[in-house]
Amino acid sequence: MFDFVDAYDRAYERAAEAHGFTAAQACVLGRVQAPRGMRELADELGCDASNITQLVRRLEARGLVEREISPDDRRGRLLRRTPDGDRAYAEFETSFEFARDVTAGLDPDEQEQLTRLLRKALGS
Repeated sequence: MFDFVDAYDRAYERAAEAHGFTAAQACVLGRVQAPRGMRELADELGCDASNITQLVRRLEARGLVEREISPDDRRGRLLRRTPDGDRAYAEFETSFEFARDVTAGLDPDEQEQLTRLLRKALGS
C-alpha cells in the first residue's frame, strides 16, 4: 500500500509541475469546486490557515482563484475558482492519469472489487 501511495504522490507532483503548480496548489485548486471558506479548507487539509493563505495568494496572482466577502459573515472570505482556474484545473485533471494507468490491466470486475475494497478500507 505504501508503494501505491508513493507512486500516486509522485505522479500527482509530476502532473502538477507540468501545469506550473506545486502539488499543494493543485490540491487547493481542486478543492475549490464551489465557493468555500479558507478556514474550512485549512481544516479539511489538516494544515495551518497561514499555509492556505500563501497558496491562495500564488493562485490569485495567476488569476486562478478569487477571494470574496462571505455573505454569511462579512468578516470572512470565500475562495472561488475563476473561469481560468476552472480551465487550468480541468487540464490538470485530464493529464493526471495515474488511476487510469494503474487500473488498465484490471478487468471491469477487478476494478469494481478494488473500488469496493478501497472504500471499505477508508470506512466509506
